[in-house]
Amino acid sequence: MPLKTKIFKFIDMLKNYILFSLVFFVGIANAQDTIKVSQKIDSIKTKIVVKDTVKIVSNGKRIKLDGVATVVGNNIVLDSEIAAFKQEFEQQSEGKIKVTDCDMLEQIMSRKLLAHHAIVDSLTVTEPEVNGTVERKIAYFLQQLGSEEKLVQFYGFNDMADLRKEFIGVEKEALLITKMQQKLTDDVDVTPEEVHNYYSGLQKEGKLPEVGAEIELAQIVLKIKPSKEEKERILAKLNEIKKQVDEGQSFKMKAILYSEDPGVTQNSGFYTITRESQFVKEFKEAAFSLNEGETSEPFKSDFGYHILTVEKIKGKQRDVRHLLMQPKITDEQLESKKDSLIKIRKDILTLKLTFEEAVKKYSEDKETRSNNGLLINPETSDSKFDLTRMDPALYARISALKEGEVTPVFYDETRQGEKMHKVILLKSKTAAHTADLVKDYVKIQNLALQKKREEAIAKWTKEKIKDTYIKINKDYKECVFKNNWSKNE
Repeated sequence: MPLKTKIFKFIDMLKNYILFSLVFFVGIANAQDTIKVSQKIDSIKTKIVVKDTVKIVSNGKRIKLDGVATVVGNNIVLDSEIAAFKQEFEQQSEGKIKVTDCDMLEQIMSRKLLAHHAIVDSLTVTEPEVNGTVERKIAYFLQQLGSEEKLVQFYGFNDMADLRKEFIGVEKEALLITKMQQKLTDDVDVTPEEVHNYYSGLQKEGKLPEVGAEIELAQIVLKIKPSKEEKERILAKLNEIKKQVDEGQSFKMKAILYSEDPGVTQNSGFYTITRESQFVKEFKEAAFSLNEGETSEPFKSDFGYHILTVEKIKGKQRDVRHLLMQPKITDEQLESKKDSLIKIRKDILTLKLTFEEAVKKYSEDKETRSNNGLLINPETSDSKFDLTRMDPALYARISALKEGEVTPVFYDETRQGEKMHKVILLKSKTAAHTADLVKDYVKIQNLALQKKREEAIAKWTKEKIKDTYIKINKDYKECVFKNNWSKNE
């Protein structure tokens, strides 16, 4: 592929891929307080010629298309990378933080330094690690765009193999950077005294962070399950369809007519998968147990009941087409569960039993039942939820509650289609406030630890720059960096 075409494809790919990958540099919340993340680099001096990519127009004039901004160890930084990262950063900060090309270049050079030295230090990422992450992201993009053709067109590549190769390169570098950061900071910890000193420093400078309003929630869940007869009806229908397909009828047409997979309208049930793809275990086991042209027996997953056929085997990849059917829940079943939970809620409100007792006796949610119904915030892994960052639907249900109050019974459904009725208890509510060392110790501790880790990486960066081959394009010679990247050339 010509260099010019590759560059343009890379720019578009990076701008979009960066939204969902770890490629973006770590921890820029405040431009003035950021400690730049860097990379371990050795004294190997790979000679890379710093040239621009140009186009010769009809009058002989040379127009610059793209160029190499810097070389860090064995890695190059293109002008297009700087533009793409800068645009994405400013979009993520909603325009509140502006960065210069020089600032962005230093951030990227720090990452390239980490990536280079990860290899020098023999850090590795495995093929399953890289491919698993890439396949999950590709699966997400396919869900958003609807087909491989649209995905390839969106990113401007020739085909899925070309796109996948580029994604793998980006993800491999991101994982190497993460592992290098972890290696440099694994032994970094903070003592209570350091946490206190960090807090006192912020307090003295008038920079104590604001902690938003937070709440703790607990729930009781009654799940609504289909009847045995309904499950048998679904299995009989799938077996009938399988028999018709085995006799020569079109699986694709059957999927269009009967599948309840939301994506069927875009892809007719077709997916390309590997063992690392983000599909449920049962789906992958069925796909990789069949030969080309075979159709599976009906099998169950959290999404319902499936059959699938393998249309083509391409090395580690398989082209499959599947059909999903979900057992139906009757209105009578819905109302019966709702009535049961209404009665449980009434017993709680009339103090016949506590909320915690009701959880242990009645709740059918495995994740919260053993913890008195307490919900865990998936972003922070603790029980506190920031009111300003909650799911809008959940916020609407609990925002008006006072501590100790319980929502009315309401219906909910998982992404997999599992149906249930719930009530939620507002266990505690903390108003927005300036961080307090006692009340918010864990938050302050995490901030102090993050700062100490950043300082460790920054110190390492400053040292490693000295013995690393670095070449900066003349266009960036006037940049004023925090670190001595130019080595006073």
